[in-house]
Amino acid sequence: MTSAHASKAFVPLNIAVLTVSDTRTAQTDTSGQYLEQALTSAGHRLADKRITPDDIYQMRAVVSAWIAHPEVQVVLVTGGTGFTERDSTPEALSPLFDKTVDGFGELFRHISLEEIGSSTVQSRALAGLANRTLVCCMPGSTGACRTAWEGILLEQLDARHKPCNFIPHVRFASAPCESRG
Repeated sequence: MTSAHASKAFVPLNIAVLTVSDTRTAQTDTSGQYLEQALTSAGHRLADKRITPDDIYQMRAVVSAWIAHPEVQVVLVTGGTGFTERDSTPEALSPLFDKTVDGFGELFRHISLEEIGSSTVQSRALAGLANRTLVCCMPGSTGACRTAWEGILLEQLDARHKPCNFIPHVRFASAPCESRG
């Protein structure tokens, strides 16, 4: 089966990583470290990496800047998707979406069911497209980031994946993005 949504060549993407946490530092941010290692090992480029408190407006400010940046194609957000009083990633970022990728959260919870059982219902993982930038929000544990990367993102961020992937839906700039860390 051939699709206009799949290519024969790998297309490296510029991906920004945001860790949402009131307690993690660059040294203790194992989830952000995992995502950086996974995306660069897959051949993508780290566009930027930040840690922000679980504050709706600080999250929106960082992600809005990346969405507006012409060279950032994907934003990966880890943390703030649970049900504690401070968990506010869905409330902060879903208003920025032009389109919601409902299947991301559904598939994440489906894959997680085998790993953590019924506790997966407490994940509010979500994704959407904003200004032709894919924004994926996943729980803050390193295991959850691994589940999202290996079970969804690795294939969906690869132009060769058939029958379709997200490459046709993200914008492309003429030059690679440099880290603004």
